[in-house]
Amino acid sequence: MATAQANFDRYTNPVDMVEHIATIHDWTFERTAPDELTLSVAGEWCDYHISLTWRDDLEALHLACAFDCKTAVLRLNEVYRLLAMINEQLWLGHFDLWKEDGMLLYRHGLLLTGAETQASQCEALLKAALETCERYYQSFQFVLWAGKSAEDALAATMFETQGQA
Repeated sequence: MATAQANFDRYTNPVDMVEHIATIHDWTFERTAPDELTLSVAGEWCDYHISLTWRDDLEALHLACAFDCKTAVLRLNEVYRLLAMINEQLWLGHFDLWKEDGMLLYRHGLLLTGAETQASQCEALLKAALETCERYYQSFQFVLWAGKSAEDALAATMFETQGQA
């Protein structure tokens, strides 16, 4: 992910910074309100749909990253088990399930109270979300479409390759 080099003052809405980052990366985006932005980012496994919302009263930037992975009712318990196992490992953000429509998403809030917001903070938020979704996407697929247990799905996607072939 290329670094967005821009000079923003402390009072700039962080959503403005993310819009600038999206322009640099040539990501499709729409500014739905002064404090909201939606992005579409192509990943290795699917397209990610990111919604960012700035809450001025909290001085917090909320990110929700949805991806094409609908949950079947028959696999709901196993998906919840997988969510819990994954969320135990995460330092930043968490995966969530909107049960009404079966949508899986990654969510994270960036608290910026009293801080001088930097483009690098916004960029790190986006990078963490995309890397986390890419890392665990196949685990969700293994549970939903291959019928694997949460443990097996997570084990199959968590191995680390070492060295070079």
